[in-house]
Amino acid sequence: MYHNWLDRWDERRAQRGEEAKKATVFALDAERAFSGAEKVGSIEEFGLLADQALADRAFFDEPNGSDHGFQTQDGWLKFPSDSTTDIAENNVVWAKITESGSLDHAMVVFHHWNASARNSQLARFFSKRGITVIEIAMPYHFERSRPGSAHADYMLSPNLGRTIQSIRQAVWDGRKLIRWLESEGYREISVLGMSLGSWVAGLIAAHDSAVSKASLFLTAGSLADMVWTGRATRSIRDSLKPSIDLTDLRRVWAPLNMENYADRLARRDLNLHIVLAKRDKVVLPELSERFVQTLTRAGAKAGILRLNCGHYSLAMPPYILLAGMNLKRFLS
Repeated sequence: MYHNWLDRWDERRAQRGEEAKKATVFALDAERAFSGAEKVGSIEEFGLLADQALADRAFFDEPNGSDHGFQTQDGWLKFPSDSTTDIAENNVVWAKITESGSLDHAMVVFHHWNASARNSQLARFFSKRGITVIEIAMPYHFERSRPGSAHADYMLSPNLGRTIQSIRQAVWDGRKLIRWLESEGYREISVLGMSLGSWVAGLIAAHDSAVSKASLFLTAGSLADMVWTGRATRSIRDSLKPSIDLTDLRRVWAPLNMENYADRLARRDLNLHIVLAKRDKVVLPELSERFVQTLTRAGAKAGILRLNCGHYSLAMPPYILLAGMNLKRFLS
């Protein structure tokens, strides 16, 4: 009875989030994702470029490694993104810093898609326990929102190239922030990602040896499968379906699939923490379990917490309390 009510609560929450989402035009826009790709006119051509990007071990490396332009004031950090887009607001990265008074440990938090606010309660909780928390704004969110947009429709969309560009930008921004934290003297750096933010945090952990711990909430490996099957991305799937099937979508978005970096996530000096919702309709449990199995086969060190709730109801007691205490033990 209780879990039936919980499922209905999750569905009502999903419906509220659907109000601003509309089906939009499918586009390749390969030049946004890959340099020198202006003449790409077919999904097959796009797939060949995605194959090359997946094989390129430097695809998620910061383009210039610049540590210039960082500004701090009143608990805020601002710096230029190394990825220039056609939305000026998106080209400046903002992050909220909640200091712990110690340089022992810093944790960078990547929020969920269409987040409306940062998580000050989480930041205060961990800062009081010796971990400085930096809540970064992902592309097209918060201070970086596209003027006139009702949600972050440029971060995740049926525009294949822009979606890769946006995720890659988020990874570059996060890695640039980590370089700054290292220069500030932090001795340990962790990342925490929630839902779409877990893909960003996971890709950073896979490609940046400075990260020693990564906590991924409500995650899976294949972004293509999540978008195709998830409750929150129906409008995107509806826009994709007339032009591309799931097999091709998996190929063109293969550089964003964390399963393809399982060997990197299994490096000896990285500890993983994964929180899953067994009633999740946004990131389906079978996708999450496939990712976990891929990590296990690769030899990754991952602690898994499975909670009998949905994607949105994870934020409700007792589930959020169980997840929070589990995360606290992991970070300690």
